[in-house]
Amino acid sequence: MHIRKGDTVYIRTGSHKGKTGKVLFVDTKANKVVVEGINMKKRHQRPTQKSPKGGIISIEAPVHMSNVALYSSSLSGPIKTSMRAIEEAGKKKKVRICRRTGEQV
Repeated sequence: MHIRKGDTVYIRTGSHKGKTGKVLFVDTKANKVVVEGINMKKRHQRPTQKSPKGGIISIEAPVHMSNVALYSSSLSGPIKTSMRAIEEAGKKKKVRICRRTGEQV
Protein backbone atom coordinates (compact mmCIF):
# COMPACT_ATOMS: atom_id res chain seq x y z
CA MET A 1 0.00 0.00 0.00
CA HIS A 2 1.25 3.45 -0.87
CA ILE A 3 -0.80 5.13 1.87
CA ARG A 4 -0.23 4.28 5.51
CA LYS A 5 -1.58 5.35 8.88
CA GLY A 6 -0.20 8.75 9.90
CA ASP A 7 0.41 10.00 6.34
CA THR A 8 -0.92 13.34 5.19
CA VAL A 9 -3.16 12.93 2.15
CA TYR A 10 -4.76 15.23 -0.42
CA ILE A 11 -8.42 14.65 -1.38
CA ARG A 12 -8.59 14.51 -5.20
CA THR A 13 -12.34 14.18 -5.85
CA GLY A 14 -15.70 14.71 -4.20
CA SER A 15 -17.15 17.45 -2.05
CA HIS A 16 -13.92 17.74 -0.02
CA LYS A 17 -11.69 18.14 -3.10
CA GLY A 18 -8.51 20.09 -2.39
CA LYS A 19 -8.47 19.51 1.38
CA THR A 20 -5.72 17.70 3.24
CA GLY A 21 -5.83 15.57 6.37
CA LYS A 22 -4.05 12.93 8.40
CA VAL A 23 -4.88 9.23 7.85
CA LEU A 24 -6.36 7.66 10.99
CA PHE A 25 -7.12 4.15 9.70
CA VAL A 26 -6.42 2.11 6.55
CA ASP A 27 -8.70 -0.76 5.48
CA THR A 28 -6.65 -2.76 2.98
CA LYS A 29 -9.39 -5.29 2.18
CA ALA A 30 -11.94 -2.63 1.17
CA ASN A 31 -9.27 -0.17 -0.15
CA LYS A 32 -10.58 2.62 2.07
CA VAL A 33 -8.97 5.16 4.38
CA VAL A 34 -10.37 7.27 7.21
CA VAL A 35 -9.04 10.84 7.08
CA GLU A 36 -9.18 13.21 10.05
CA GLY A 37 -11.86 15.88 9.59
CA ILE A 38 -12.90 14.69 6.10
CA ASN A 39 -16.23 13.08 5.09
CA MET A 40 -17.92 13.74 8.44
CA LYS A 41 -21.20 11.89 8.99
CA LYS A 42 -23.80 12.28 11.74
CA ARG A 43 -24.58 9.26 13.92
CA HIS A 44 -27.40 8.91 16.44
CA GLN A 45 -26.00 7.44 19.66
CA ARG A 46 -28.07 5.83 22.38
CA PRO A 47 -27.28 6.72 25.99
CA THR A 48 -24.56 4.48 27.43
CA GLN A 49 -22.47 4.47 30.60
CA LYS A 50 -19.68 6.32 28.75
CA SER A 51 -22.03 8.96 27.33
CA PRO A 52 -25.15 9.06 29.51
CA LYS A 53 -26.82 11.75 27.40
CA GLY A 54 -26.36 10.07 24.03
CA GLY A 55 -27.37 12.33 21.14
CA ILE A 56 -26.02 13.03 17.68
CA ILE A 57 -22.27 12.68 17.19
CA SER A 58 -20.04 13.37 14.17
CA ILE A 59 -17.65 10.67 12.96
CA GLU A 60 -15.33 10.33 9.97
CA ALA A 61 -16.59 8.00 7.26
CA PRO A 62 -14.14 6.09 5.04
CA VAL A 63 -13.00 7.42 1.66
CA HIS A 64 -11.93 5.15 -1.21
CA MET A 65 -8.16 5.01 -1.63
CA SER A 66 -8.39 6.00 -5.32
CA ASN A 67 -9.80 9.39 -4.27
CA VAL A 68 -6.77 10.38 -2.18
CA ALA A 69 -3.12 11.03 -2.99
CA LEU A 70 -0.10 11.33 -0.75
CA TYR A 71 0.63 14.98 0.10
CA SER A 72 4.10 16.52 0.20
CA SER A 73 4.54 19.65 2.29
CA SER A 74 7.85 20.45 0.57
CA LEU A 75 6.21 20.42 -2.88
CA SER A 76 2.92 21.75 -1.40
CA GLY A 77 0.82 19.36 -3.45
CA PRO A 78 -0.08 15.75 -4.16
CA ILE A 79 2.69 13.38 -5.24
CA LYS A 80 2.96 10.00 -6.90
CA THR A 81 5.10 7.34 -5.28
CA SER A 82 6.82 4.16 -6.31
CA MET A 83 8.33 1.36 -4.24
CA ARG A 84 12.03 0.58 -4.21
CA ALA A 85 14.00 -2.01 -2.25
CA ILE A 86 17.03 -0.68 -0.40
CA GLU A 87 19.55 -2.54 1.69
CA GLU A 88 19.73 -1.39 5.29
CA ALA A 89 21.94 -3.15 7.86
CA GLY A 90 22.20 -6.23 5.63
CA LYS A 91 18.45 -6.54 5.16
CA LYS A 92 16.32 -5.53 2.19
CA LYS A 93 13.60 -3.04 3.02
CA LYS A 94 10.86 -1.62 0.77
CA VAL A 95 10.56 2.16 0.88
CA ARG A 96 8.34 4.69 -0.88
CA ILE A 97 10.08 7.05 -3.31
CA CYS A 98 8.65 10.32 -4.64
CA ARG A 99 8.57 10.07 -8.44
CA ARG A 100 9.15 13.78 -8.98
CA THR A 101 12.12 14.35 -6.66
CA GLY A 102 13.44 10.82 -6.08
CA GLU A 103 13.48 11.36 -2.32
CA GLN A 104 12.33 8.78 0.22
CA VAL A 105 8.88 9.51 1.67
